[in-house]
Amino acid sequence: MATATRALFMLFGATGDLAKRKLYPSIFNLYKKGYVDNDHFALIGTGRREWSDEKFRKVILDSVSANADSEEQAKAFASHFYYMSHDVTNPEHYDALSDYANKLDQQYDIEGNRIFYISMAPNFFGTVAKNLKAHNCLSDNGGFNRLIIEKPFGRDYDTAEELNNALAKSFNENQVYRIDHYLGKEMVQNIIALRFGNPLIEGIWNNKYIDNIQVTLAEKLGVEERAGYYDGSGALRDMVQNHTMQMLTILAMEDPISFKDVDIRREKIRALRSMHVYTEDEARQNFVRGQYGANGDQRDYRHEDNVPNDSITETYVAGKVLFENKRWKNVPFYIRTGKMLTDKFTRIDVVFKKPLVDIFAAAKGTESELNNNVLTLFVDPVNKIILRLNGKQAGQGMEMQPLDLTHTQSDEEKAATPEPYERLIHDAILGNATNFASWDEVSRAWEFADVIRHVWDTDKPDFPNYTPGSMGPDAADELLARDGRAWVFNSKK
Repeated sequence: MATATRALFMLFGATGDLAKRKLYPSIFNLYKKGYVDNDHFALIGTGRREWSDEKFRKVILDSVSANADSEEQAKAFASHFYYMSHDVTNPEHYDALSDYANKLDQQYDIEGNRIFYISMAPNFFGTVAKNLKAHNCLSDNGGFNRLIIEKPFGRDYDTAEELNNALAKSFNENQVYRIDHYLGKEMVQNIIALRFGNPLIEGIWNNKYIDNIQVTLAEKLGVEERAGYYDGSGALRDMVQNHTMQMLTILAMEDPISFKDVDIRREKIRALRSMHVYTEDEARQNFVRGQYGANGDQRDYRHEDNVPNDSITETYVAGKVLFENKRWKNVPFYIRTGKMLTDKFTRIDVVFKKPLVDIFAAAKGTESELNNNVLTLFVDPVNKIILRLNGKQAGQGMEMQPLDLTHTQSDEEKAATPEPYERLIHDAILGNATNFASWDEVSRAWEFADVIRHVWDTDKPDFPNYTPGSMGPDAADELLARDGRAWVFNSKK
C-alpha cells in the first residue's frame, strides 16, 4: 500500500518545458497512486510571466489530462496548484512567497513539509537558496526542508565547488537532492538487484572473471533546439561527468552493508576515489572525441542553427576508465556517448574472460572456437537482459555457437514501472537519497573530467571526424583495438 506524504512544493521555473513534460505528470502519477496525500499537498509555481492561478491550472490540465482517469480527477489535482509571478533576484518577492507558503501550509494542514525544486539555469541555484533561507521560506515547525536541483551542477570542479558552497549556506548536504534522471531508470536500479541479490553474479563480479565492461549512451538525433546550450557544454560535460559516471560507480562499487542511502553512497564514493585520474598525456591516450559531419540532407554540426562555424565542441566521447583497487585492477571500463549515432539506446556490456583452455579447439588442434560470455543490460529503449553463453550446435560433432538467455520486461511490468522523474520525486518526498548524487560524487567526477577538458581545450581537433548514422570516429574503435578488444555493439558488424 502507498504511504501518503504531506508536502508543499515550491517550483522555480514552473512555466518551463521540463515542468510541463516531466514534473507535472510525475507529481500527478504520485497523486493518483496515493504517494502524495490528496488532501494535504499544494504546489506554488513561480516564473517571470504574469500568470493567474487559472492560467497556471490550465497548463497543468493540459499536461496531465491524457493520463487522468477522469476530467474530475485532473481538475481536483490542478486545484492544488497556485502561481506567483516571481523574480528570483528580487529579495522582496521571497517575503511574499514565505507568506503564501505559510498560508497554504495551514490551509492544507501540511505540517511544515517543504520541497523546493529549482528547474532553472544553474547560475540561479545559489541565489534562490540564499533568499529562501534569508526570507524565512524554509519551515521551522518540525517539518522537512528539501532542495531538488537539476543538472548541470557546475562546468568544472571550481564552479561546482562554488555552487555547492553557496547551497551549503542555506541547506545541509542531507537536504540537497541533485537529480540525475538516469538514476531513476529501471535497469540502472536493477544493476544493484542483479549484483547483490544473486551470489552467482556477485561471485564473478571481479577481475578474476571479467575482462572488460562497456557502457554506451547513444543518441540518434543531433543537437536540434539545444544548440545554444550544447555548444557551450559538449558531450563530456553533458553526458560523461554525470550520467555515465553514475552508472560506472554502481557497476564498480563494493557491497554496501545495507540497502540504505548512506551505505550505498559510501560505497559509490569509495569506488570513485579508487578511479584513476589521468595525467594530461594519459588523457590524450585514453580518451577520444568526435564531431559529426554531413551526410545527405543532414548538415554537419558546425552548420547547425546557432552553432559557430568554427566550433570545436565535441558531440562524441569515448574513453577508458580504470579503477585501482583489488576488485578491478587491470579491468578497463570503456565508455562512449554521442549524437547522430546509429540509433538511440543505452546499454551495458559486461565481457567475461574466456576459459584458460578451450578443450574443444585443443582436441582439433585449431584456434579457440569459444567466444567471450557477455552479460548485456539494455537500459533504453527497452528493459532487457541477455546472457550470451557458448553452446553446442545441433547435429553431429561438437561445433560451438552463441546461446542467448534473454529476459525482456513484460507489458505488465512496463505498465507498472514509474518514469524516472516520478520515481526520483517520490524518493525525495520520502527523504531517500539513494538515487541522487552526493557532493563527494560530483566533485570526484569533475576532478576526472577536468583533466580531459583541459587537454581538449588546449589541443586543436581535426573535425568533423565521423559520419551521422555510424557509431562514432574510427579512433573509438582503435582505442579498444590497442588493447586487443572490440566494442560488443558495432554497427560495422
